[in-house]
Amino acid sequence: MKKLLFFVSCLALIAVSSCSSQKYHTTRVQNLDFSQYKTYGWLPPVDSLSKDYFNNDIAKGNILSTANKELESRGLTYSKENPDILFRYITIVNNKSRLVYGNAWGGGAWGWGGPWGWYRPWGFYGGWGMGMGYSYPVAKEKIRYGHIILEAVDRKSNGVIWQARGTGEVDIPEKAINDLPKIVSGIMKEYPLQPNKK
Repeated sequence: MKKLLFFVSCLALIAVSSCSSQKYHTTRVQNLDFSQYKTYGWLPPVDSLSKDYFNNDIAKGNILSTANKELESRGLTYSKENPDILFRYITIVNNKSRLVYGNAWGGGAWGWGGPWGWYRPWGFYGGWGMGMGYSYPVAKEKIRYGHIILEAVDRKSNGVIWQARGTGEVDIPEKAINDLPKIVSGIMKEYPLQPNKK
């Protein structure tokens, strides 16, 4: 029984992690002291395939105001003239498809992900007193993913020294724009310097 409860707990953790709304990835120049950069500025955003989503004043304001707040909390000061480091953002929305799963056999009225073809990336479902059933792909559904990328460029070398990306599923454009501050804050958590403690 203990083994069964442990197995069920593991499945619950997998379910929660697989449903995370945003994912973050980062890369940087290793062994570089980011504390040497005291002032920052902005480069124009890179032209992308997201004009219908993020190429408007509200989206730009959400991105820039949140990023400025995050940078200043890390001790950087905005400067229009000869800043030490330059930032720019890139927005991308692309279409992809994913598999929709169905059951190999029936039984029971509920399970992890549901028994009627709901999306279950871990590949099976079960319920108390009904055993386990395996699922199989029955169709594909189209989804949109939005990506916000922040890059830091050393002004003197003109080279990218840090890049981080936040990715999430886009259902409603207005919601995606309203979620930008949260996503940008998540991206900035990947920056090599953490906010100064007050």
